[in-house]
Amino acid sequence: MSKHLIISEKQISSKIYFVRGDRVMLDRDLAEMYRVTTGNLNLAVKRKKKRFPDDFMFQLTRGEFRNLILQSAISRWGGTRTMPYVFTEQGVSMLSSVLNSDIAIEVNIQIMRVFTKIGKLLSTHKDILLKLEQLEKKIMKQNSRTSKLENNIMALFNAIRELMDDKNERSKPRTRIGYKLKGEE
Repeated sequence: MSKHLIISEKQISSKIYFVRGDRVMLDRDLAEMYRVTTGNLNLAVKRKKKRFPDDFMFQLTRGEFRNLILQSAISRWGGTRTMPYVFTEQGVSMLSSVLNSDIAIEVNIQIMRVFTKIGKLLSTHKDILLKLEQLEKKIMKQNSRTSKLENNIMALFNAIRELMDDKNERSKPRTRIGYKLKGEE
């Protein structure tokens, strides 16, 4: 195997989406990384269908596909006749047994490392939130009357939660940057 990376971690992580509560990758993105056509990737998978149960690979619904395009700024797909397939972390791992090229093996190793890093990162966030909640409960139990210091600590907890809450960030309206034309508010 070569000593240089074929694809950067950033490129891989930008191709990982959340669908049905799972981290997944689109068939076309994987095919591009493995340097095969999407048709050939899906054909290889169909030949070994028993290796890909529904929790390893599934086909997107039209609604999921439309939602993915809107949320992820995926470029135009042209005349897509069938909905794309997505592969979960286990499905991507299984692809290495179906695609036997050196490039596929090397890319697969890189993808699995990125999935692992994302999992650790998400786990770390959960651990931090749990510890914050425990500390918050401990402070509240110690003294029913809140001091100025305790109020500041509670404000800090709330600020940290807001920073860590991904949904909160998306729901905030963005401030427009630039010049306003006459008549615009």
